Order: sequence, then structure tokens, then C-alpha cells
Amino acid sequence: MDRNISSRDGTTLAHESAGRGATIVLVSGAMSTGGTVAPLAAPLSERFRVVVYDRRGRGASGDTPPYTVEREVEDLAALIEATGGEAALYGVSSGGALALRAAASGLPVRQVAVYETPYALSEEHLAERARYTERLTAALEEGRRGDAVELFLQLTGLDGAVIGSARQSPMWAGMEALAPSLAYDDAVMGGGGVPREMLASIEVPVLSIAGDASPAWMRQAAKAIAESVPRGAYRTLEGQTHMAEPDVLAPVLAEFFARSTTDFR
Repeated sequence: MDRNISSRDGTTLAHESAGRGATIVLVSGAMSTGGTVAPLAAPLSERFRVVVYDRRGRGASGDTPPYTVEREVEDLAALIEATGGEAALYGVSSGGALALRAAASGLPVRQVAVYETPYALSEEHLAERARYTERLTAALEEGRRGDAVELFLQLTGLDGAVIGSARQSPMWAGMEALAPSLAYDDAVMGGGGVPREMLASIEVPVLSIAGDASPAWMRQAAKAIAESVPRGAYRTLEGQTHMAEPDVLAPVLAEFFARSTTDFR
């Protein structure tokens, strides 16, 4: 990240942009920085101005307590203002939930695309999210960053042996550095259920995408988003999981973002 701007509360946000044309802001998910979504910037920048940023509390960006989801929406407002005054948003995983909240808040957003925003649909899944929130909060309050990361990895379905191996790897220190931001993504998810009332208030076109090799509940959640917004569309990507390949995802996003918003009426 090579440029900084200040959000409304004074938090420094590191960002960089590439390309020319209509602006697209890429929003990363949990346990990630802007670098996670940066591989999408190169193919998209052939047709658009693509902005990649580190969300607050991550990478080269600053942080200002106390955290609120509204402050992250204000971060997007500051980025949009600094990079042209209007933008489309793409969010992956919980970053998709943030992008949808930003659109619902009335920011000058042209379109929104999200990839596998992990809303829960079943009571069992919602109960699992509630247990995760409780245990995550306790781990972070007690300074057990490694345990917080492990809780998140368990939530994603990662095998215990794989997690144990990860804890011994050189990458673990970097994951622990990001651990406090897990609470931010948990707050953005708002309890984990599909926020149908909020989604119904979004007036711009929304494309909700999932990989057809991802768990069925991921695809169901993506479809629920498309069905809950007034101008929604749902699409699956063949052979893709939660970590979609940029060369598969980018053409789909480019096609969507290139369309005039009047095409969706």
C-alpha cells in the first residue's frame, strides 16, 4: 500500500489504485489484508480504476478504538470520496457483508458484487456462530490471540491437525497479528443470519456469487442475498471454492461492472 488517506475518525487507511475508468473498491474478508484481493486488481484494471486497501486494524492501516461497523462504512466513504466520488464495490466473504452494509447506508455506490458472504440459514448454524462469538470475545479479552485464530479456522471447517501444523509454521505470527480484527468481521456479520430487511433497502444492482465446489450452505447463502435485494442476481463459478481463482472470477466481475445500472431494471 503506497498512499494514505484519513477516515472520518482520523484513522489512516493505506490504499493503492491501478488502471483508469470507473472506480471499483475491493474489500477483503477476515484474516486478510488488501493483499489478499490484490490479484484481482491486475485483470480488472484493464477496464477500470481498481482500489485496494487495508481495512482498519490490518496491514499498513491504522485503527481507532472503539470499533464499530459504522466506522468501517465511513472508511469506505472516505475511500470513495478520495478516488472519484462514486464507486462499485466488490467484497469477498465477510468483506461482502461490509460492502452490502455500505450500499444500504446510502454511500455513492454504483453496484455491488459479493463472493460467498457466509450468512447462516439454519438454526444449528446460527447457534454455532453465537458460540464462536462468545469464545472469540473471551479469547481476545484475555489476550489469547493464537486461540482466537484457531477458533476462526475451526469455524471455517479446517481440520484440527492442519491447524496444529499451522500453529508451528512461520506464518502463524502474522495470523496472530490480525487476530483482533476477527472481532471486526464478527461484528460486520451481525449475528450471522441473512439481514433481509437491510438487503431489501439496497437500491443498486447486486451480484452474489458462489463457487459450485463450495459447501451447499455457501451457495444457499449467496442465493439468499440475491433473492433479498430488489435488483439481485445469483451466479455460480464452475470448479471454484471459497478461494476463487482470479482468472475465473475477474471476467465475471468485469462483465457485471461494465453494465449500465439501467440494464438491471
